[in-house]
Amino acid sequence: MSSTSKAGPSLELDQKTEQGFCAFFENMPEKVSGTLCLFERSNGEFYSAHGDDAQYIARQVYKTTSVLKYLGGDATSGGLPSCTMSRLVTENFLRDALLVHQLRIEIWVPESKKGAGTSLSNYNWKLGRRASPGNLQELEDLLFANSDLAVIPMVAAVQLTLEKDQKIIGVAYADTTQRCLGMAEFIDNDLFSNFESLVIQLGIKECIVPIKDNAKGYDLQKLHAVLTRCNIVATECRRADFNPKDIVQDLDRLLEGEASVVTQPEYDLSHALGSTAALIKYLALLGDDSNHGNYRIRKYDLSQYMKLDASALRALNLMPHGQLGTNKTMSVFGLLDKCKTAQGSRLLSQWLKQPLMDLDAIWERQELVQQFIDDTEVLQALYNEHLRTIPDLGRLAKKFQRGKSHLQDVVRVYQVIVKLPQFVAALEGMQDPTGAVAKCYLNPLREHVENLGKLRELVETMVDLERVDHHEYFLRADFEPTLGQLQQQMDEAQRHMVTEQHTVSEDLDLEVEKRLKLEKSSLFGYCFRVTRIGAACIRNKPKQYIELSVQKSGVMFTTPTLRQLVNEYNEASEEYHRVQSALVKEVLEIVASYCSVLEALNSTLAHLDVILSFALTSIQAPIPYIRPTVTQSGDLILVGARHPCLEVQDDVSFIPNDVQLTRNKEEFQVITGPNMSGKSTYIRQIGVIVLLAQVGCFVPCNEASVCLFDSILARVGAGDNQLRGISTFMAEMLETSAILKSASPQSLIIIDELGRGTSTHDGFGLAWAISEYIIKHIGCFCLFATHFHELTALTEEFPQVGNLHVMAHVGEVDGRREITLLYKVKPGVCDQSFGIHVAELANFPSSVVKLARQKAEELENFTTETTENSAPVQNGNSFTPEQESRGQALIQEFMREFQAVAQKDQDMLGDAQAKLRELRAKYEDQINANPYVQYVLQTY
Repeated sequence: MSSTSKAGPSLELDQKTEQGFCAFFENMPEKVSGTLCLFERSNGEFYSAHGDDAQYIARQVYKTTSVLKYLGGDATSGGLPSCTMSRLVTENFLRDALLVHQLRIEIWVPESKKGAGTSLSNYNWKLGRRASPGNLQELEDLLFANSDLAVIPMVAAVQLTLEKDQKIIGVAYADTTQRCLGMAEFIDNDLFSNFESLVIQLGIKECIVPIKDNAKGYDLQKLHAVLTRCNIVATECRRADFNPKDIVQDLDRLLEGEASVVTQPEYDLSHALGSTAALIKYLALLGDDSNHGNYRIRKYDLSQYMKLDASALRALNLMPHGQLGTNKTMSVFGLLDKCKTAQGSRLLSQWLKQPLMDLDAIWERQELVQQFIDDTEVLQALYNEHLRTIPDLGRLAKKFQRGKSHLQDVVRVYQVIVKLPQFVAALEGMQDPTGAVAKCYLNPLREHVENLGKLRELVETMVDLERVDHHEYFLRADFEPTLGQLQQQMDEAQRHMVTEQHTVSEDLDLEVEKRLKLEKSSLFGYCFRVTRIGAACIRNKPKQYIELSVQKSGVMFTTPTLRQLVNEYNEASEEYHRVQSALVKEVLEIVASYCSVLEALNSTLAHLDVILSFALTSIQAPIPYIRPTVTQSGDLILVGARHPCLEVQDDVSFIPNDVQLTRNKEEFQVITGPNMSGKSTYIRQIGVIVLLAQVGCFVPCNEASVCLFDSILARVGAGDNQLRGISTFMAEMLETSAILKSASPQSLIIIDELGRGTSTHDGFGLAWAISEYIIKHIGCFCLFATHFHELTALTEEFPQVGNLHVMAHVGEVDGRREITLLYKVKPGVCDQSFGIHVAELANFPSSVVKLARQKAEELENFTTETTENSAPVQNGNSFTPEQESRGQALIQEFMREFQAVAQKDQDMLGDAQAKLRELRAKYEDQINANPYVQYVLQTY
């Protein structure tokens, strides 16, 4: 959240009002967890927060608790902590609170008590507006007054039904921006992986769930775990809210068209209808008349897009998150988001979570990207000139439908309409051999130009466009005779004001505009201003020159004639605005009838914006991206593959690698190699490239042939969650279990370092068993990066397993082994680990590194013993257990003798040193005969 050291506006309350508010606050209803309350002050000019909420805002917004004031006492006597925020600061805070920190917001407004006066002490408070991460409707005017909607706040409702040992999920979701209701119904597994894919594909921010009961408590608990893993706010509602008894009449009121919902295929989704009923009630859609007849309904098919789970979302760094820092190019979305419009960025986010499964749709997007890469002149014109000033037409359309628009919004729509011919002209200049540009952009835009032609004529006829340059929004005076007459009166009054200015300048001998100015004050209306030094000439003529105000900029004054002219101007202006308001209302109603056309135009321009971003990213990459060949089935072949996010970092010189996953030959690949050698990057970049190909974007390769995958499933870098009581190993096992239950032969599985959270032997056993299950029972492409070198033996049992390793060069420098990581992936096995070398790179103490080497060698010697009677392998510093036992006894005996001498002669250092030499001579033959003691002496 934005920080500032400046406190908010002053909250000045008399003692009675202060005590009354503290009493009201003390008796407020208990809040739902994660809810923050604000109190509207001075008709929304600023807002206050109190109690724990004030403490939170002080820390998050102002970064200091010194801004806190205390009502009803002080900090030590139990006063109520309070702080304030200006309207602008409140807007920024609410956007972060709802969209980033996922808090619920309540805004309380003053309510005058019946029969009481209007003083602050007579105010009570009532809940005016509320919002949650998925439902921003009531706060949209406050949240996005000065910025466009950056994300689509999606809210869903889910209901679980158990039938014959099957878990049937009924889901409903709402996009209140585009006024769309969606329904889905499907059978899920024990881990609800299909439901997890659905909420990720849709970008759900909040989910309504029924209150837990005993029958379904365990399953609902797992549903909550899915929502928590996906960072979605769960809101519990009564089970009665999921009763669909009135759903038919409710939907018939909301949906556009005259056909009843019972005639539509969505009505057959009986389990989703209850969720739809709960969703309609939670969003209070029926309470807003502007919603009636304006909603659309659709059936959501989960199989139309590639499935992604929360682990894959994190592993591929698909969307920005806190661990990536402020560098936006570290996420795939940040790298690709060169969109000029808010609607374009929203669509890009949606596309990345919904990779396509339709080859024709993928080909169409690729063809559009190719066309703009081939014609960079049109690309630059559309991107830099035409799209730059396009507003969020979807949000504007909603404002018109809800009756909250203004004449300024009409002008913004008009400015888009007059730009459309420029889009058409630019696109007409392109060569379009496949007709993709004409189908997706040119023909729809021509149609929009025609459909919006009459609206353009209306605006040009009714709105005074010449005054728009001065940020003034009025109807044309000649449009309505009454307006023309009133405008003439206003102009005449202004001319007489100028005449009066010249009369006063002659009388006071002040030069017009230099020393005597005619200005319009927000407080006094039109008046004269002179400098404070020059004001002496009016002080002796109080009847002729009436002083209004003394300010830093000068002295404001008027004359009886000017005052009369100002009154005439104000009367004409007020009447002008009254007449204009009625006409503006008619204009707004006419524009509202074009909302469906504006929403369609918004979709076309958002689509164009994303495709242009794909083309720009492909061109501007360090090595330009190429168009991949996407096939329904087959192999995954990548030549010179790179990670798109890492290759653009300033301090990285990325080394490309080839990838070859072949059906029935090398479909399961085990990747070994040193720490920090690039194993994780290698397997993740393959996932990112596959996703980009199915989104329709070009990919960072020299050549690429990609088969369609129905899902990308990842187990990468699981962490513990102490708040949920889940250890690192448990999180790792949950993710892996979900993979095994939901993967199909068309899936891509990415596993990195499975089994690290338990003992070496248990971890290896699990890794082998999981690998064998994937190979034998799933048969999909899998990339398995591991430090268990024993896992490479899978190739001896399964011909479809291949071994890869990341190369490292080991050499001698000053008698020490040095490792150089080459980041190049080659076939074969890495036969050693380099963990101790990495510890050296991390500046571990030398004694720790030496001890680590000793223990590693001891473990290796121990594991090489094949039977109890077999002779140990004497290799380097190896020794038998008997030699080690005798050596340890020798060392202990030597140290006991030396300790006795040191205690006896502790004040005589020279004698102690001489005694040490004697002891060394005494034990020299035994030391030389024992290799273990020699090794200890050499090591330390």
